Amino acid sequence: MSILNKTNSTPPENNQSMNGSSTETLDADWKGIYRIGGVAALMQFVCTLIIIIVTSTLGLKPTSAHEYFTLLESDRIVGLLRDDFLSLIILSLYLVTFFALYGAIRRVNGVYAAFATVLTFAAVICCFASHSGFSMVHLSDQYAAASTDAQRSQLLAAGEAIIASDMWNSTAGFMAGILLQGAGVLISVVMLRSKIFSKVTPYAGILANGFDLAQHLIHPFVPSIASILLMIAGPFYLLWFPFLGRDLFKLGRLEKKITVEKQGATLP
Repeated sequence: MSILNKTNSTPPENNQSMNGSSTETLDADWKGIYRIGGVAALMQFVCTLIIIIVTSTLGLKPTSAHEYFTLLESDRIVGLLRDDFLSLIILSLYLVTFFALYGAIRRVNGVYAAFATVLTFAAVICCFASHSGFSMVHLSDQYAAASTDAQRSQLLAAGEAIIASDMWNSTAGFMAGILLQGAGVLISVVMLRSKIFSKVTPYAGILANGFDLAQHLIHPFVPSIASILLMIAGPFYLLWFPFLGRDLFKLGRLEKKITVEKQGATLP
């Protein structure tokens, strides 16, 4: 009996040791993700600032195929900047920041954190698929090389079709905005309950994504009011991204495992 008891008592001890080792490895991996997510959030902040500078100095996105082609032919770099290529960078970085946020708040509410992350990934894919940038560059080169008015007319018509189906005018773009900003509101609400983020971070996320979500919903019906809501959302994004980066960096520097249920204070 003593041998049997000793034999039965050994595996749990071994399992506990193995589980502890796995947990330490997992947490070490997440620390790296938090730091990468912090870098991504700060890059989103910088790209947002550059977009504001570009739109205020170089102008907004072209509205017609002829304007696109003329701009790309005269100055391709300016054309690409005004064509919201920086928005693609911001969108791609969402894949990193939201994955890091999922790791940080998965113990608070893993279902909602995972749901917000999946919505974000779907939204980013829709935006990538419907962005007009490289299509317009290709058509612009063909337009510059066209030798007849008929060819130029066909290329202009193709350009207008691309604009109508890009991420700012298409159904895919409309739904991507709802998914992305809806995910931002959802994950910010979960962050608010986590007690491991400074209070400014989730509140800024709720306001930025909330106003942006509202303007997406009403833009097809009252675009003038939607533009006002987007202007209101902008400053809150300029708060959300740097504070999010700061908090993720702090999570990445923590040496011990973060257990949300036992965390009693917010990050300083």
